[in-house]
Order: sequence, then C-alpha cells, then structure tokens
Amino acid sequence: MSHALRVLAGIGTALLLSGQSSDPGLVMQRNLSLGMAKTIAEATIAACKEKGYHTAAAVVDRAGQVIVILRDEQASAQTAEMARRKAYTARMFRSTTLEFQKRTADPKYAAQRDVADILALGGGVPIQVGNDVVGGVGSSGSSQEQDDACAKAGVAKVAEQLK
Repeated sequence: MSHALRVLAGIGTALLLSGQSSDPGLVMQRNLSLGMAKTIAEATIAACKEKGYHTAAAVVDRAGQVIVILRDEQASAQTAEMARRKAYTARMFRSTTLEFQKRTADPKYAAQRDVADILALGGGVPIQVGNDVVGGVGSSGSSQEQDDACAKAGVAKVAEQLK
C-alpha cells in the first residue's frame, strides 16, 4: 500500500473513531437506556443496603437530566434530592464528587460550588464509555466515602455494557 493510501486510511479511521459525521447537521451520541439506568440505581442502593445503609440513588443522562431516582423505603426524604444533585455534579464536572470537593476547596475554584444544582459531597460518579461521559450516578444516605463506593458499585454492575 502506498504512503498516500496509508495516510488517507489513517485519517478515515481517526474520523470514525472521533465520532464526527460527514453531515455537519447531525451529532451522533451514545445515551443511557432506561433499563441501564435502573440497573445502575438498583445496584447502587443494593451495595449500600448490604452495608446496612438506607439510601437513595439517582442516574442522570449526558445532559444532566434525571432518568431514574430510587429511594430505599427507609431512607430519609432529602436523600433523593441529594443523590440527584451528586449525579448532576459528577456528570457536569466529569469527575467524582469527592474529587470535585477536594478541587473546589481551593479558593480559585470554590465559585464552581455556587452553580445551581451542584453538590460538593462524595457520592457522585460519572458514567463513561471510554472518555465520553454519558451520564452520572449519585448515592446519598451513608457516609461520603460509602456513598462514593456504592455509586461506583452501581457503575461496575454495567461495566461490560459500557465498553
């Protein structure tokens, strides 16, 4: 194969992998299904319940919109809203909320905590396909570290489907 053909093949492969469409009017994106969101939320709650905590879990899509919120029947009322905000924060800032909390402790970044619906408490985890963040999951009702572990367990439940 000539050098020019190899270069063209490489460019074509790069464009395919980058997800760019030849039609500038269309954007192709991966999105979470309701079924996957429910599986993540259920696994998140189950992981915390196994440790003796009554929690809530929320899963948001790539736009930060709620797909599902579940609350253990013994979880307190505010846990659902806190889980939603953690999921939103993880999605919007593309990092766990524990990492976000540490980073925004620096006064240079502290104002990010003032954005509507942001919550700088552990328990939010981004949902990723490769480097593409397609959503977020939030857990609330236990300690920040335990909520983080439960949210990660929820994502781990569907890890094979996210490849």
